[in-house]
Amino acid sequence: MLQKITGRLITENGIIQNGEVCFENGKVVSAGERTCDQGYAVTDYGNKYISPGFVDIHLHGGGGSDFMDGTVEAYLTAARLHGSHGTTAMLPTTLTCPDEELFRTFETFRKASKTENNGSDLCGIHLEGPYFSPAQKGAQDERFLKKPTPDHYMPILKAGKDIIKRWTVAPELEGAMELGKMLADEGILASMGHSDAEYTTVLEGYKNGYNLLTHFYSGMSSMVRRGGFRIPGMIESGYIIDDMRVEVIADGCHLPPCILGSLYRIKGADKMCLVTDSMRGAGQTSGTTILGSLENGYEVFIEDGVAKMPDRQAFAGSIATADRLVRTMYKQAEVPLHHAVKMMTATPARFAGLQNKGTLEAGKDADIAVFDDDINVCAVYVRGKEIKNG
Repeated sequence: MLQKITGRLITENGIIQNGEVCFENGKVVSAGERTCDQGYAVTDYGNKYISPGFVDIHLHGGGGSDFMDGTVEAYLTAARLHGSHGTTAMLPTTLTCPDEELFRTFETFRKASKTENNGSDLCGIHLEGPYFSPAQKGAQDERFLKKPTPDHYMPILKAGKDIIKRWTVAPELEGAMELGKMLADEGILASMGHSDAEYTTVLEGYKNGYNLLTHFYSGMSSMVRRGGFRIPGMIESGYIIDDMRVEVIADGCHLPPCILGSLYRIKGADKMCLVTDSMRGAGQTSGTTILGSLENGYEVFIEDGVAKMPDRQAFAGSIATADRLVRTMYKQAEVPLHHAVKMMTATPARFAGLQNKGTLEAGKDADIAVFDDDINVCAVYVRGKEIKNG
Protein backbone atom coordinates (compact mmCIF):
# COMPACT_ATOMS: atom_id res chain seq x y z
CA MET A 1 0.00 0.00 0.00
CA LEU A 2 1.23 3.47 -0.86
CA GLN A 3 1.79 5.44 2.33
CA LYS A 4 2.53 9.10 2.87
CA ILE A 5 3.57 11.04 5.93
CA THR A 6 3.62 14.81 6.00
CA GLY A 7 5.25 17.49 8.14
CA ARG A 8 8.40 19.60 8.14
CA LEU A 9 10.83 17.53 6.10
CA ILE A 10 14.53 17.68 6.99
CA THR A 11 16.88 17.17 4.06
CA GLU A 12 20.66 17.42 3.76
CA ASN A 13 20.30 20.92 2.39
CA GLY A 14 17.64 22.41 4.62
CA ILE A 15 14.05 22.06 5.81
CA ILE A 16 10.94 21.84 3.62
CA GLN A 17 8.15 23.38 5.68
CA ASN A 18 5.30 21.58 3.90
CA GLY A 19 6.99 18.30 3.09
CA GLU A 20 6.14 14.68 2.55
CA VAL A 21 7.69 11.23 2.32
CA CYS A 22 5.96 8.57 0.22
CA PHE A 23 6.87 4.92 0.60
CA GLU A 24 5.74 1.45 -0.35
CA ASN A 25 7.00 -2.06 0.38
CA GLY A 26 9.59 -0.69 2.79
CA LYS A 27 11.20 1.65 0.26
CA VAL A 28 11.02 5.38 -0.30
CA VAL A 29 9.08 6.31 -3.44
CA SER A 30 9.63 10.07 -3.20
CA ALA A 31 10.34 12.86 -0.73
CA GLY A 32 9.96 16.60 -1.10
CA GLU A 33 7.27 19.28 -1.25
CA ARG A 34 3.78 18.03 -0.44
CA THR A 35 1.69 17.11 -3.45
CA CYS A 36 -1.77 15.65 -4.05
CA ASP A 37 -2.71 13.08 -1.42
CA GLN A 38 -5.01 11.08 -3.68
CA GLY A 39 -4.15 7.38 -3.76
CA TYR A 40 -2.16 7.41 -0.51
CA ALA A 41 -2.85 6.42 3.08
CA VAL A 42 -1.78 9.71 4.70
CA THR A 43 -0.49 10.37 8.22
CA ASP A 44 -0.16 14.09 8.85
CA TYR A 45 2.37 15.03 11.54
CA GLY A 46 1.57 18.74 11.29
CA ASN A 47 4.46 20.93 12.48
CA LYS A 48 6.60 18.01 13.61
CA TYR A 49 9.85 17.27 11.83
CA ILE A 50 10.27 14.30 9.51
CA SER A 51 13.87 13.12 9.32
CA PRO A 52 15.79 10.16 7.97
CA GLY A 53 16.11 7.59 10.72
CA PHE A 54 19.22 8.00 12.86
CA VAL A 55 22.28 5.84 12.10
CA ASP A 56 24.51 4.93 15.05
CA ILE A 57 27.79 3.29 14.00
CA HIS A 58 29.22 2.94 17.52
CA LEU A 59 27.17 1.64 20.46
CA HIS A 60 27.47 -1.20 22.95
CA GLY A 61 23.94 -1.68 24.22
CA GLY A 62 21.00 -0.14 26.01
CA GLY A 63 17.87 -0.88 27.98
CA GLY A 64 19.86 -2.98 30.46
CA SER A 65 21.45 -5.19 27.80
CA ASP A 66 24.90 -5.26 26.21
CA PHE A 67 25.83 -6.85 22.90
CA MET A 68 28.56 -8.77 24.74
CA ASP A 69 25.93 -10.59 26.82
CA GLY A 70 25.91 -13.23 24.11
CA THR A 71 22.14 -13.55 23.73
CA VAL A 72 19.73 -12.71 20.94
CA GLU A 73 17.45 -11.04 23.45
CA ALA A 74 20.25 -8.62 24.45
CA TYR A 75 20.53 -7.49 20.83
CA LEU A 76 16.78 -7.12 20.44
CA THR A 77 16.41 -5.26 23.73
CA ALA A 78 19.06 -2.70 22.77
CA ALA A 79 17.57 -2.40 19.28
CA ARG A 80 14.13 -1.67 20.76
CA LEU A 81 15.46 0.91 23.20
CA HIS A 82 17.43 2.83 20.60
CA GLY A 83 14.72 2.37 18.00
CA SER A 84 12.26 4.14 20.26
CA HIS A 85 14.65 7.13 20.25
CA GLY A 86 14.83 7.35 16.47
CA THR A 87 17.76 5.05 15.63
CA THR A 88 16.78 2.92 12.66
CA ALA A 89 20.20 1.47 11.76
CA MET A 90 23.10 0.52 14.03
CA LEU A 91 26.46 -1.19 14.16
CA PRO A 92 26.56 -3.17 17.42
CA THR A 93 30.03 -2.72 18.89
CA THR A 94 32.22 -5.17 20.75
CA LEU A 95 34.62 -4.62 23.63
CA THR A 96 38.09 -6.12 23.97
CA CYS A 97 37.43 -9.65 25.18
CA PRO A 98 38.62 -13.27 24.96
CA ASP A 99 38.64 -14.62 21.40
CA GLU A 100 36.03 -17.26 22.13
CA GLU A 101 33.65 -14.59 23.40
CA LEU A 102 34.16 -12.57 20.22
CA PHE A 103 33.36 -15.55 17.99
CA ARG A 104 30.21 -16.26 20.02
CA THR A 105 29.23 -12.63 19.49
CA PHE A 106 29.42 -13.10 15.71
CA GLU A 107 27.05 -16.06 15.84
CA THR A 108 24.67 -14.25 18.18
CA PHE A 109 24.61 -11.24 15.87
CA ARG A 110 23.73 -13.45 12.91
CA LYS A 111 20.84 -15.03 14.79
CA ALA A 112 19.60 -11.67 16.06
CA SER A 113 19.73 -10.04 12.63
CA LYS A 114 17.44 -12.79 11.29
CA THR A 115 14.97 -12.50 14.16
CA GLU A 116 11.83 -10.36 13.98
CA ASN A 117 12.78 -7.08 15.56
CA ASN A 118 10.60 -4.20 16.78
CA GLY A 119 13.52 -1.80 16.74
CA SER A 120 16.60 -0.65 14.87
CA ASP A 121 18.09 -2.62 11.99
CA LEU A 122 21.26 -4.53 12.92
CA CYS A 123 23.51 -3.62 9.99
CA GLY A 124 26.86 -5.17 10.92
CA ILE A 125 29.48 -5.37 13.63
CA HIS A 126 31.97 -2.71 14.78
CA LEU A 127 35.03 -4.31 16.39
CA GLU A 128 36.44 -1.99 19.04
CA GLY A 129 39.69 -3.73 19.89
CA PRO A 130 41.61 -5.75 20.87
CA TYR A 131 44.49 -3.87 19.20
CA PHE A 132 44.84 -0.89 21.52
CA SER A 133 47.48 1.00 23.48
CA PRO A 134 47.45 0.09 27.19
CA ALA A 135 48.11 3.78 27.92
CA GLN A 136 44.82 4.73 26.24
CA LYS A 137 42.73 1.69 27.03
CA GLY A 138 39.99 3.66 28.81
CA ALA A 139 37.29 1.23 29.86
CA GLN A 140 38.74 -1.59 27.73
CA ASP A 141 39.98 -4.63 29.64
CA GLU A 142 43.80 -4.66 29.52
CA ARG A 143 43.92 -8.42 30.05
CA PHE A 144 42.77 -9.00 26.49
CA LEU A 145 44.76 -6.35 24.58
CA LYS A 146 46.90 -7.70 21.74
CA LYS A 147 49.08 -6.64 18.83
CA PRO A 148 47.63 -7.09 15.34
CA THR A 149 49.31 -10.14 13.82
CA PRO A 150 47.96 -12.04 10.81
CA ASP A 151 47.78 -15.19 12.91
CA HIS A 152 45.31 -13.42 15.16
CA TYR A 153 43.24 -11.17 12.89
CA MET A 154 42.90 -13.44 9.85
CA PRO A 155 40.70 -15.98 11.70
CA ILE A 156 38.58 -13.07 12.97
CA LEU A 157 38.17 -11.65 9.46
CA LYS A 158 37.32 -15.10 8.12
CA ALA A 159 34.74 -15.76 10.82
CA GLY A 160 33.16 -12.30 10.51
CA LYS A 161 33.75 -11.52 6.85
CA ASP A 162 30.04 -11.13 6.07
CA ILE A 163 29.20 -8.96 9.09
CA ILE A 164 32.26 -6.87 10.09
CA LYS A 165 31.62 -3.34 8.85
CA ARG A 166 34.19 -1.46 10.93
CA TRP A 167 37.30 -2.05 13.04
CA THR A 168 38.99 0.40 15.45
CA VAL A 169 42.76 -0.06 15.91
CA ALA A 170 45.67 1.84 17.49
CA PRO A 171 47.90 2.61 14.49
CA GLU A 172 51.19 2.73 16.43
CA LEU A 173 51.09 -1.01 17.15
CA GLU A 174 53.37 -3.23 15.12
CA GLY A 175 51.34 -4.73 12.27
CA ALA A 176 48.60 -2.07 12.34
CA MET A 177 49.47 -0.58 8.95
CA GLU A 178 49.21 -3.93 7.21
CA LEU A 179 45.84 -4.51 8.85
CA GLY A 180 44.63 -1.07 7.76
CA LYS A 181 45.46 -1.80 4.14
CA MET A 182 43.64 -5.12 4.33
CA LEU A 183 40.54 -3.59 5.89
CA ALA A 184 40.39 -0.87 3.25
CA ASP A 185 40.77 -3.46 0.49
CA GLU A 186 37.91 -5.48 2.00
CA GLY A 187 35.63 -2.42 2.17
CA ILE A 188 35.67 -2.40 5.98
CA LEU A 189 35.76 1.02 7.66
CA ALA A 190 39.18 1.30 9.34
CA SER A 191 39.20 3.63 12.36
CA MET A 192 41.93 4.77 14.73
CA GLY A 193 41.34 5.00 18.45
CA HIS A 194 42.45 4.09 21.99
CA SER A 195 45.82 5.21 20.74
CA ASP A 196 48.95 7.02 21.93
CA ALA A 197 50.11 7.73 18.38
CA GLU A 198 51.90 10.93 17.36
CA TYR A 199 51.08 12.90 14.23
CA THR A 200 53.54 11.14 11.91
CA THR A 201 52.04 7.78 12.80
CA VAL A 202 48.47 9.02 12.42
CA LEU A 203 49.35 10.42 9.01
CA GLU A 204 50.90 7.10 8.04
CA GLY A 205 47.76 5.37 9.24
CA TYR A 206 45.63 7.68 7.12
CA LYS A 207 47.73 6.80 4.07
CA ASN A 208 47.25 3.11 4.85
CA GLY A 209 43.46 3.11 4.97
CA TYR A 210 42.50 4.52 8.37
CA ASN A 211 40.25 7.52 7.72
CA LEU A 212 38.14 7.92 10.87
CA LEU A 213 39.03 8.78 14.47
CA THR A 214 36.97 6.89 17.03
CA HIS A 215 35.19 8.97 19.74
CA PHE A 216 37.35 12.03 19.01
CA TYR A 217 39.18 13.42 22.08
CA SER A 218 38.38 10.29 24.12
CA GLY A 219 41.03 7.59 24.48
CA MET A 220 43.65 9.29 22.34
CA SER A 221 46.90 11.21 22.62
CA SER A 222 47.29 14.97 22.58
CA MET A 223 50.29 17.28 22.15
CA VAL A 224 53.38 16.61 24.28
CA ARG A 225 56.71 18.39 24.73
CA ARG A 226 59.95 16.57 24.03
CA GLY A 227 63.24 18.40 24.41
CA GLY A 228 61.36 21.68 24.25
CA PHE A 229 59.62 20.78 20.98
CA ARG A 230 55.87 20.27 20.80
CA ILE A 231 54.81 16.99 19.18
CA PRO A 232 51.18 16.76 17.94
CA GLY A 233 49.17 13.76 19.06
CA MET A 234 46.09 12.13 17.59
CA ILE A 235 43.75 14.94 18.65
CA GLU A 236 45.78 17.57 16.81
CA SER A 237 46.11 15.20 13.85
CA GLY A 238 42.34 15.20 13.48
CA TYR A 239 42.56 18.91 12.67
CA ILE A 240 45.84 18.88 10.73
CA ILE A 241 44.78 16.17 8.26
CA ASP A 242 42.07 17.96 6.32
CA ASP A 243 40.27 14.85 5.06
CA MET A 244 40.46 12.94 8.33
CA ARG A 245 36.96 12.18 9.54
CA VAL A 246 35.89 12.17 13.18
CA GLU A 247 33.09 10.77 15.28
CA VAL A 248 32.04 12.41 18.53
CA ILE A 249 29.96 11.41 21.53
CA ALA A 250 27.81 14.53 21.49
CA ASP A 251 26.11 14.00 24.85
CA GLY A 252 27.43 17.29 26.25
CA CYS A 253 29.50 15.37 28.81
CA HIS A 254 32.32 13.72 26.85
CA LEU A 255 32.82 17.04 25.08
CA PRO A 256 31.31 20.37 26.16
CA PRO A 257 28.94 22.08 23.72
CA CYS A 258 31.46 24.85 22.99
CA ILE A 259 33.96 22.28 21.68
CA LEU A 260 31.26 20.44 19.74
CA GLY A 261 30.26 23.67 18.01
CA SER A 262 33.84 24.58 17.24
CA LEU A 263 34.57 21.12 15.89
CA TYR A 264 31.54 21.34 13.60
CA ARG A 265 32.69 24.68 12.25
CA ILE A 266 36.14 23.26 11.47
CA LYS A 267 35.32 19.78 10.14
CA GLY A 268 31.78 20.36 8.85
CA ALA A 269 28.82 17.99 8.66
CA ASP A 270 30.43 15.84 5.92
CA LYS A 271 33.53 14.89 7.94
CA MET A 272 31.98 14.64 11.41
CA CYS A 273 29.40 12.15 12.64
CA LEU A 274 27.67 11.63 15.96
CA VAL A 275 27.73 8.36 17.90
CA THR A 276 26.25 7.40 21.24
CA ASP A 277 28.95 4.90 22.33
CA SER A 278 26.16 3.89 24.68
CA MET A 279 26.46 0.95 27.03
CA ARG A 280 23.75 -1.12 28.67
CA GLY A 281 22.81 1.82 30.89
CA ALA A 282 21.36 3.81 27.96
CA GLY A 283 17.84 4.75 28.96
CA GLN A 284 18.79 4.71 32.65
CA THR A 285 19.25 8.00 34.54
CA SER A 286 20.90 6.91 37.81
CA GLY A 287 22.19 3.97 39.81
CA THR A 288 24.68 1.28 38.87
CA THR A 289 25.09 -0.92 35.83
CA ILE A 290 27.62 -3.32 34.29
CA LEU A 291 30.10 -2.27 31.61
CA GLY A 292 30.76 -5.06 29.14
CA SER A 293 29.45 -8.60 29.39
CA LEU A 294 27.82 -9.99 32.50
CA GLU A 295 30.61 -12.60 32.54
CA ASN A 296 33.66 -10.35 32.20
CA GLY A 297 32.32 -6.83 32.81
CA TYR A 298 32.39 -4.69 35.92
CA GLU A 299 30.16 -2.31 37.84
CA VAL A 300 30.05 1.38 36.90
CA PHE A 301 28.00 4.32 38.14
CA ILE A 302 25.41 6.40 36.30
CA GLU A 303 25.16 9.99 37.42
CA ASP A 304 25.30 13.51 35.94
CA GLY A 305 24.00 12.17 32.62
CA VAL A 306 26.92 9.80 31.98
CA ALA A 307 28.41 6.46 33.07
CA LYS A 308 31.51 6.69 35.27
CA MET A 309 34.29 4.29 36.20
CA PRO A 310 34.22 2.99 39.79
CA ASP A 311 36.69 5.65 40.99
CA ARG A 312 34.58 8.32 39.23
CA GLN A 313 37.74 9.74 37.64
CA ALA A 314 36.86 8.76 34.06
CA PHE A 315 33.82 8.05 31.94
CA ALA A 316 32.80 4.46 31.15
CA GLY A 317 30.90 5.03 27.93
CA SER A 318 27.72 6.99 27.58
CA ILE A 319 24.06 6.47 28.39
CA ALA A 320 22.96 8.67 25.49
CA THR A 321 20.47 7.93 22.76
CA ALA A 322 20.68 9.45 19.29
CA ASP A 323 17.92 12.02 19.87
CA ARG A 324 19.94 13.43 22.76
CA LEU A 325 22.95 13.88 20.48
CA VAL A 326 20.95 15.81 17.90
CA ARG A 327 19.36 17.88 20.65
CA THR A 328 22.75 18.74 22.14
CA MET A 329 24.20 19.78 18.79
CA TYR A 330 21.14 21.84 17.87
CA LYS A 331 20.15 23.40 21.20
CA GLN A 332 23.51 23.76 22.94
CA ALA A 333 26.21 23.73 20.28
CA GLU A 334 24.00 25.92 18.05
CA VAL A 335 24.45 23.84 14.90
CA PRO A 336 21.73 24.24 12.22
CA LEU A 337 19.16 21.49 12.71
CA HIS A 338 19.53 19.98 9.25
CA HIS A 339 23.29 19.65 9.78
CA ALA A 340 22.86 18.20 13.29
CA VAL A 341 20.55 15.62 11.70
CA LYS A 342 22.94 14.98 8.81
CA MET A 343 25.73 14.10 11.26
CA MET A 344 23.38 11.48 12.75
CA THR A 345 22.05 10.13 9.43
CA ALA A 346 23.66 10.61 6.00
CA THR A 347 27.21 11.09 7.22
CA PRO A 348 27.57 7.97 9.41
CA ALA A 349 25.74 5.89 6.81
CA ARG A 350 28.26 7.01 4.20
CA PHE A 351 31.22 6.37 6.51
CA ALA A 352 30.05 2.80 7.17
CA GLY A 353 29.02 2.04 3.60
CA LEU A 354 25.33 1.58 4.48
CA GLN A 355 24.07 2.51 1.03
CA ASN A 356 20.36 2.04 1.73
CA LYS A 357 20.37 4.11 4.91
CA GLY A 358 20.79 7.72 5.98
CA THR A 359 18.73 9.70 3.45
CA LEU A 360 15.16 9.65 2.18
CA GLU A 361 15.99 9.19 -1.49
CA ALA A 362 13.83 7.12 -3.82
CA GLY A 363 14.76 3.45 -3.62
CA LYS A 364 16.35 3.62 -0.18
CA ASP A 365 14.91 2.03 2.95
CA ALA A 366 11.96 3.94 4.37
CA ASP A 367 13.72 4.59 7.70
CA ILE A 368 12.14 7.65 9.29
CA ALA A 369 12.17 9.49 12.62
CA VAL A 370 9.48 12.03 13.54
CA PHE A 371 10.14 14.49 16.36
CA ASP A 372 9.13 17.86 17.78
CA ASP A 373 11.04 21.12 18.26
CA ASP A 374 12.77 19.71 21.34
CA ILE A 375 13.82 16.57 19.44
CA ASN A 376 11.40 14.37 21.35
CA VAL A 377 10.75 11.39 19.10
CA CYS A 378 7.08 10.60 18.56
CA ALA A 379 7.14 8.10 15.67
CA VAL A 380 9.72 5.82 14.06
CA TYR A 381 9.54 3.77 10.87
CA VAL A 382 12.02 1.04 9.97
CA ARG A 383 11.79 -0.02 6.33
CA GLY A 384 8.31 1.45 6.20
CA LYS A 385 6.98 -0.31 9.29
CA GLU A 386 6.13 1.86 12.27
CA ILE A 387 7.75 0.42 15.37
CA LYS A 388 5.80 0.56 18.60
CA ASN A 389 6.54 0.80 22.29
CA GLY A 390 10.36 0.73 22.04
